[in-house]
Amino acid sequence: MRLLQQKTSLYTEPRKVEEAGLYPFFRVIDSEQETVVSMHGKPVLMFGSNSYLGLTTHPMIKEASIAAIKKYGSGCAGSRFLNGTLDIHIELENKLAEFVGKEASLVYSTGFQVNIGVIPTVTSRNDYILIDELNHASIIEATRLSFARVLKFRHNNMDSLEKMLKQCKPDRIKLIVVDGVFSMDGDIANLPEIVRLAEQYNATVMVDDAHALGVLGAHGEGTSAHFGLTDKVDLIMGTFSKSLASIGGFIASDHDTINYIKHHSRSLIFSASITPASAASVLAALEIIRQEPERIENLWALTNYTIDRFRSLGFDIGNTVTPIIPVLVRDTMKTLMLTRMLLDEGIFVNPVIAPAVNKNAALIRFSLMATHTKEQIDKALDSFHRLAKKLDIIH
Repeated sequence: MRLLQQKTSLYTEPRKVEEAGLYPFFRVIDSEQETVVSMHGKPVLMFGSNSYLGLTTHPMIKEASIAAIKKYGSGCAGSRFLNGTLDIHIELENKLAEFVGKEASLVYSTGFQVNIGVIPTVTSRNDYILIDELNHASIIEATRLSFARVLKFRHNNMDSLEKMLKQCKPDRIKLIVVDGVFSMDGDIANLPEIVRLAEQYNATVMVDDAHALGVLGAHGEGTSAHFGLTDKVDLIMGTFSKSLASIGGFIASDHDTINYIKHHSRSLIFSASITPASAASVLAALEIIRQEPERIENLWALTNYTIDRFRSLGFDIGNTVTPIIPVLVRDTMKTLMLTRMLLDEGIFVNPVIAPAVNKNAALIRFSLMATHTKEQIDKALDSFHRLAKKLDIIH
């Protein structure tokens, strides 16, 4: 047996969980991503989606996607740098820049590629990247591609961030990168204090708004708008696979910074461009957000209702203030068992276990869409309450 096969053959954890009937990943859905999905022909309430505004099935988005395929075909057969830039890519970049309040933006094929393409590009050897310990995995991977020194500060702890900033040489780039909304905990970055420290120590701020676009801000513009700090945040990153109902990502900043990234970012230059259908879908999603502000309003009404209900039932849901609600179980096996039991009752949720979190921090991620109903939420929470008591998660 070759060394690679020796290594891979020792990885047996998923098989053990499968044999116990508790394997919770790569579950197959055979329908649209709506509040109710079909799994093996059976209806299941979906509380594991990132489609916060419920737009993946919107007629305008479907029509825009179909029209783009009819006009441009299914793909671009090249990178943005060479033959893969379409007029709708430019239109989308202009609309995105306007949406988040920046001079310019640049579209990538995925959100992951944005972070691994931007962060190493704007930092060099002897520079610094300062990251929150709970940042998304794509940010962590991006720091590994950079020659800069990486400093990790405790989650949303501004004393810890300032301690890291004091270690940095004043004449080097200091890039502070944070999630706007943290994807597992559902809390919001302390952006006002981050910006204040950045100004004090001459640092640059980048916000990953993957889970904030369409959620935070008066019109869904994201974390910077939510705090009225758009002019103070240097780089705003976003994805299309959550509220914007497609796939891809972008970075927005001033003209000079976007121009620099455009000509240096390897994950942009050497990757195929976003498909015409995906670009058209995002353009349609931005228009729907403008035309239907009630979606964001309803999302927040449901969020406040659900957070209050979870807490009244005795669940520990941490510090969340967003549609991402972490139900803390703190036990890996009970987390997997509760996930399975909920699915058996027609409720889809996502378990989060080690190594994604510490072993004593296992949780179930419950996420909302603007299109959920209170009746659907109540049904899910009734099952949560009964099953969690059965497993002695709550009393």
